[in-house]
Amino acid sequence: MSEIKKAGKAKQRKSQTSQDVRASRPSRDEAEDAVRVLLRWAGDDPSREGLIDTPSRVVRAYEEFFAGYDVDPRDILSRTFSEVDGYDEMIVLKDIRFESYCEHHMVPIIGRAHVAYLPEHRVVGISKLARLVDAFAKRLQIQEKMTAQIADTLNEVLQPKGVGVILEAAHQCMSTRGVHKAGVSMVTSRMLGTFRTDPSTRREFLAIVGNPGAMSVANT
Repeated sequence: MSEIKKAGKAKQRKSQTSQDVRASRPSRDEAEDAVRVLLRWAGDDPSREGLIDTPSRVVRAYEEFFAGYDVDPRDILSRTFSEVDGYDEMIVLKDIRFESYCEHHMVPIIGRAHVAYLPEHRVVGISKLARLVDAFAKRLQIQEKMTAQIADTLNEVLQPKGVGVILEAAHQCMSTRGVHKAGVSMVTSRMLGTFRTDPSTRREFLAIVGNPGAMSVANT
């Protein structure tokens, strides 16, 4: 079986799995009941005045926190522009603030993303790059996976000469529990195409975004 067919089948299986998960999603009432269970487990009374509306508030907050599950990131990049008068230099959107949640402890990951690509034939509106980051951030995540997802989707849809993605983030699973180390940032990157093979392209990207974290972590 060709690599293209394998990739197509893998994407189809992933899409089917996502549909199955959405179809089995609990109701709002079930979700609110689950919050009440957690409140009781924590040692409090969900029927007291201060907590009586908390389950509905938590469910509404979760709808916002995890809105990315209802978004197809590839659709965000579907509208592109080819009339760029021969522009072929690097396009960079830096300091994109994002908020995500650790899939291990469900506590916040807050950071910045720097996204760049070297266009081949098409460009995309800059707001779409920020929306692409949010589509993956608003899910339960680990930073390494999110970095790869952003870069791979941009590369797959736009088919540029190269893609560079850097994420810098603070993880509250590390600062508010466990080792309790505040002020620590994790830096991850993914370089594709010319960003990986051409040192000058890579240096230009790092210079534009300020060489975050000296690129010391998870450079893939």
